[in-house]
Amino acid sequence: QVQLVESGGGLVQAGGSLRLSCAASGRTFSNYAIGWFRQAPGKEREFVAAISVLGDSTYYADSVRGRFTVSRDNAKNTVYLQMNSLKLEDTAVYYCAARPFRATMNIREFGAWGQGTQVTVSS
Repeated sequence: QVQLVESGGGLVQAGGSLRLSCAASGRTFSNYAIGWFRQAPGKEREFVAAISVLGDSTYYADSVRGRFTVSRDNAKNTVYLQMNSLKLEDTAVYYCAARPFRATMNIREFGAWGQGTQVTVSS
């Protein structure tokens, strides 16, 4: 199983930017598609973005498309989520998750999860 650790969260004003990182260890990182999810207080965890094993395919939720960009560096065993034009409604705990090979937006198909990193957007 691959182990994941998120970092890069924090407090940012609306309209600002943050870059989250998801560092992996354990199994061969390049065999895993990575997804980003988020959970706001009182809400269910939801899909944000996903990236294929080679990084040649990316997927986004409608709410973040055009503002967020997911990328990966397999040499560094790291996936990034660049978040621009942040909105108040982006406030949540952000998680990265891994599944073997095929990228998907289905949260139930991801078996390995990080501990999450808090992103708070203020007005």
